[in-house]
Amino acid sequence: MAARSAIPARRSRLLAPEPGWTAYADTVVVGSGIAGLTAALAARHAGSVLLVTKAQLADGSTRWAQGGIAAALGVGDTPEAHLADTLTAGAGLCDTEAVRTLVNGGPAAVRRLIDRGFQFDTAEDGAIALTREGGHHADRILHAGGDATGAEVSRALLARLDQLLDKIEVIERALVLDLLRDAEGRAAGITLHVMGEGARDGVGAIRSRAVVLATGGLGQVFRATTNPSVATGDGVALALRAGARVADLEFVQFHPTVLWLGDGARGQQPLISEAVRGEGAFLVDAKGERFMPAMHPMGDLAPRDIVAKGIMRRAMESGLDHLWLDARHFGEDKWRGRFPTIWESLHEHAIDPVRDLIPVAPAAHYSSGGVLTDRWGHTSIPGLYACGETACTGVHGANRLASNSLLEGLVFAERIGRDLARCFAPGEPVTGEPVADERDPVLLAPTVRSATQQAMSAGAGVLRSATSLTSTARVLEELGEHTDEQPRTEAWEATNLHQIASAMAAVAARREETRGSHWREDYPKQDDTRWRVRQVLSVDANGCTVTEEAVS
Repeated sequence: MAARSAIPARRSRLLAPEPGWTAYADTVVVGSGIAGLTAALAARHAGSVLLVTKAQLADGSTRWAQGGIAAALGVGDTPEAHLADTLTAGAGLCDTEAVRTLVNGGPAAVRRLIDRGFQFDTAEDGAIALTREGGHHADRILHAGGDATGAEVSRALLARLDQLLDKIEVIERALVLDLLRDAEGRAAGITLHVMGEGARDGVGAIRSRAVVLATGGLGQVFRATTNPSVATGDGVALALRAGARVADLEFVQFHPTVLWLGDGARGQQPLISEAVRGEGAFLVDAKGERFMPAMHPMGDLAPRDIVAKGIMRRAMESGLDHLWLDARHFGEDKWRGRFPTIWESLHEHAIDPVRDLIPVAPAAHYSSGGVLTDRWGHTSIPGLYACGETACTGVHGANRLASNSLLEGLVFAERIGRDLARCFAPGEPVTGEPVADERDPVLLAPTVRSATQQAMSAGAGVLRSATSLTSTARVLEELGEHTDEQPRTEAWEATNLHQIASAMAAVAARREETRGSHWREDYPKQDDTRWRVRQVLSVDANGCTVTEEAVS
C-alpha cells in the first residue's frame, strides 16, 4: 500500500555556498563511531578512503555505550537462541534473515575486534566475562572496563586507524551536507562544511565512487536524550533529501533508566546502564515497592519498551515524572569495580548509590529506523551505503534488543567493506561527474532546533496519541516557515532535525497500534492483521510517499 503523505519533505538540498575545494577518494565514510571506523578499515581493501567526522574522532555515541556487545559465545548459548531473543524484542517487525546474518556473524566479528586490540573484561579463570541484559535469556553480553565498553571499542579501533593513516585520510570537525549524484543517479560523493581553519575549511566537495553513511543517531530530536549533541540525524536527513528509502522512523527506543535531573534538564543525560539491572538492581515506586515482576515474566529485565512503559504507567499513577532504581545492596566495592563510570557520574550529581535510591526516567536513546538497506548495506541509491544507527537493516524491528547495536555496527560495516572490494578494483579512477543540483535549497533558523525538541518530547515521546501527534505536527508545520538565509552549522542542524521530526511524527500518527517502542495510548494493543508492516518513506519533487511493506 502506498500513499502520498503530508510530510513536509521533498527532494531538496541544504542552502549552502558553492564548494570552494574538492577532494577525491574511492570511498568516503561519514562518521567515526563503531560502524564508521569499521567501515573505513574494511573499505581500504577497495582503494583509497576518506573518513569524515563531525567533531573529533572519538566524540560520537560509541564511546558512551556502557552495557556491552551481545554475541553467542557462552557455554550452552547459540546464535539461534540469540536470534529468538532478538525477534521477540522486535515485536514482529524484524527481518529474520538480517537477524540471522547478525547473530551468525557476531562471534567471529567479536573475535576480529579482539585481534585489533580490544580488551574485554575477564572472569577469574581468564575467560571472557559475560553478563545479561533485558530481553536476553542467556549471559551473552561482553563488556570492558566494567561499564566502559564503548570507550574501549573506540580506543581499539582508533589505535588501528592510527596505524593506517597512510591509507585512510581523516577530516575532523566536518558536517556532511548533501549527496552528490552523477547523470545516471549513482552516488558520486558529498558536500560538507569543515568547521575551522586548515588545509581545507568551509564548504567543499568530496568526489568518490561510493559513500557510506555512518553518522549515528538522531536523539537530539527530543529534549532529553542519552545521545551527544552531535547526534542530529544528519545522515538520515541527507538520505531523505536525496530520495533514498527510509524506514521505521516511528520506532525510537527510550532507555528506561536515564538519570533524572529535574524538569529543566535538556540535552544529553547520564545513562544508567541496563547492565546494572542485569547485575541485580531493581525498580521501585513511590512506596518503595517493586512493580516490574507483576508486569512481565522477566521482571526488571524485560525488553526495554516494556520497562519504559512500566515506569511511565506507575509514575503517572502517582503523579510523578520519575521513579527510582535500587542498587544499594551492591556495596561500594561492586559499584566501583563493575560500574566505575556510572559511580563517578552519580557522585558528580550528589547521589551515593550505596545509600541512595537513583532517580530515573525514560529518555530517547536509540533509533531502530533509518536509511533502509539490504544485508550488504546497499540503499535504494546505487553507490550509497549505510550502517550503524543511521541504517535500518531490519535487525531491530520495532524495538532493539539490548547490546545488539555495537554488534550490528561491526557485522554490517564489515560486510560493506567486502562488498566494496567485490565491486571496485583499487586504483580505478573516480568517474561519474556530479550533475548540477537544481533542487530547491532549504534552510531553517537555528531557533527551530529547541522548539522542535520541545514539540517532539511533548507529543511524540514515550506517550503518543492522535491528539498529541496532531498537535506536534501542527507545531512542526509552523516551524517549517521559520526560514533563514545565513548558512551555518546551527541552521543546518536545525533543518536536519526538523525534517526528521516531521517524518517521524507523521508515520507515528499513521501507525494506529502499540508495538515495541511505539506506544499509542489511544490504540493500546498490537494489531498484526493491519500493522505487521514496515512504513517506508521516500521523497520526490512532489512530496513524500509512505509505502507499507510486509516483513519476512
